[in-house]
This record gives sequence, C-alpha cells and structure tokens, in this order.
Amino acid sequence: MELGTFSISLTVKDIHKSKEFYENLGFRDLGGDISQNWLIMKNEKCVIGLFQGMFDKNILTFNPGWNENAENLDSFTDIRDLQKQLKEKGVKILTEADETSEGPASLTIEDPDGNPILIDQHR
Repeated sequence: MELGTFSISLTVKDIHKSKEFYENLGFRDLGGDISQNWLIMKNEKCVIGLFQGMFDKNILTFNPGWNENAENLDSFTDIRDLQKQLKEKGVKILTEADETSEGPASLTIEDPDGNPILIDQHR
C-alpha cells in the first residue's frame, strides 16, 4: 500500500519557540504561514508540521501524490483506492473521502493506541 510522503504534524504551544527549536536541529521552512499558526519544516527527507491551536494531538500524516518537497508525483495511488483497500482490511475509518469525487480529499483513522493518522491528498 502506497500511502505517500510521511510527515508528523505536531501540536505546539508556541509556534515561534518551536520554529526556533527545530531550526536549531537543522530544519528549514518548506511552507505554511506562521501568522496563521502553522508551518511546514524540512530537514533532508524529514518533514514536520507545526500547528498551534489547531488540534489536540500530534498526527501522523501521509500525502499521496507528493514527494517530500510537496512536488507532484507522476504516479501515485489515489486516496479513494487507499480507502477501499483499508476497508477491505477491516480498518475503521473515522472520516472518509468522498468516493464519488476526484482530486483533493482526506481520510482519518487511528492506530490501536488512539494515535490519529491523516491521509491527505492535495491533488
């Protein structure tokens, strides 16, 4: 199953302090808008998202159709196909992608320990 590029979305208390901390670890801005309390940062192939006041828990995130630079891939598994595969395996889907649409969509699941997993297709 090809889930797409992996990142972790971190819920942070102070986005400016978190940005500085991760810059000290070698991360650099990749995208986002710090004035809106969200920022995407990258260190080599590692991608993290910093989000202040947007959700309660850290989230494992996968982006079908993108590489680690948020560039479109020529070939990828569409989120609706991933959703069908997950359902066939008996994975409980908390929020579903609309299987009648095309393009951007997302779905959420949780692992057995309650860790949220977001599969978020942007194209």
